[in-house]
Amino acid sequence: MTASSSAPQGGGSSDSARSPFVRLNELLAPHQPGKPLISLAVGEPQHPVPDFVGPVLAKHIADFGRYPMNQGTEPFRAAASAWLSSRFKLPRPLDPKTEILVLNGSREGLFLAAIAAARYVGPRPGKPAILMPNPFYPVYGAGASAAACEQIYLPTTVENGFLPDLDAIDEATLARTVAFYLASPANPQGSVARPDYFRRLKQLADRHGFVILSDECYSEIYTREAPGSALECAGPDFTRVVAFQSLSKRSNLPGMRVGFAAGDKRFIGMFLELRNIAAPQVPVPLQHVAIAAYGDEAHVEENRRLYRTKFDLADQIIGNRYGYRRPDAGFCVWLNTSDIGDDVSVCLKLFKEAGVRVVPGSFLARPQPDGFNPGAGYIRLALVQDSETTAQALHRLVETLG
Repeated sequence: MTASSSAPQGGGSSDSARSPFVRLNELLAPHQPGKPLISLAVGEPQHPVPDFVGPVLAKHIADFGRYPMNQGTEPFRAAASAWLSSRFKLPRPLDPKTEILVLNGSREGLFLAAIAAARYVGPRPGKPAILMPNPFYPVYGAGASAAACEQIYLPTTVENGFLPDLDAIDEATLARTVAFYLASPANPQGSVARPDYFRRLKQLADRHGFVILSDECYSEIYTREAPGSALECAGPDFTRVVAFQSLSKRSNLPGMRVGFAAGDKRFIGMFLELRNIAAPQVPVPLQHVAIAAYGDEAHVEENRRLYRTKFDLADQIIGNRYGYRRPDAGFCVWLNTSDIGDDVSVCLKLFKEAGVRVVPGSFLARPQPDGFNPGAGYIRLALVQDSETTAQALHRLVETLG
C-alpha cells in the first residue's frame, strides 16, 4: 500500500470525512445497550483533576477580566520550555520568546498549523499535499482541507509497526508535500517512533522542504519506556520541526484547553501571526494552572500508575485474543476482531449484548485509493474509566466475542 501522487484529494466517501463519534452516535441511536452502559469510546480522561487546579484558579480569578496575549504569558512559555528540557534530550533549550507558542488545546493548534505550514513552505510543484497516518486524528484532515492541500493517507498497519512507511512515499509526492502529520505515540495503536525514525523523517523534510507537525499529546501516558520527541532529532535550530503538547491526557484536564507548539522559530512566528487574527486566546488563569502542572510530576506519575493497572487487567483478561498487544504508550487498545465480523457489526454486537461502547476502526480511517481501509476489522477501546469499570467492560467484551 504505497502513497503516491495519484492519491485523490479527500480519499474515500464523504461519510468517511465526518466525525467518527457522530457516526458512532448515529450507528447506535436506534438500539439500547444490553447491560448498564460502559463507554470506552471517547478518549476523555476520567482520572481526578489535580488538587492544585482549584487554588491556582482562585488565586488568579481576576485575570479573567482581561484579554490574554495570543503568544502566551512569559511565565507560561518559560515553564513549557523548562519542562521540555527536563523531559527530553534536546539539542538545546527552546527559546521561550521565539520557539514556544501557547495553544487553546493542541487540537486547535494542529488544525491551524496546516494553514501556517502552507504559508511557511510556499508554492509546490503541482498540487500541494499534506501527508498523515491512516488511521488518524480527524483534525489533520480538516487542517489539510482548510489549507487547500490534498490529503494523502499513509496506511499504518501491523506490517509496518503501525507507523507510516517512509520508504513507500514516492519522490513526486514528497516534492509537493507541505507538511507531514505524525502522531507518536500513535492514536489509536499506541506505537512510538524511535530516534532513527524521527531522523529519517527529518532528512526527508530537509531534502524536500516540508514541515513535520509532530503530535505528541500522549507522550506522558506510558507503562514502560518514556517516548521520545521529534524535537530531539531536529538539529540545533529545530528547523522544519514543530511538536504539539497538551495537558488533556498528561494532567487529566481535557476541558481546560491548554497546550503549546514548540520548535522552528520561523514557523512559530508565522503561526503566531495567523493565530493573532484567527484563533482564540488562552485565558491567563488557565496558563497559571498550566505552569503549576508543568512544574509537578507527582500527579503525572500517579496518572501513569492508574493506566498501568488497567493495562495489567487488559493483559490478564484479553490475553492473546484479537491480536492484543500492550501498546507502547497512550491509553487505547487496538483489537483485531476481523475473525468475528466486520468492525461495525462487532461494535453493534458489543453495545446491544454487552452494553460496551467502542469505536469501529474503519470510522477512524479513510479508504486508500485502492479501497483498502487500514482501520477495517479493528475496534478501539479507550481505557479511561476506573479500574473496576474497565475490568467489568473487558470481561463483558471477552464473554460476548468469545
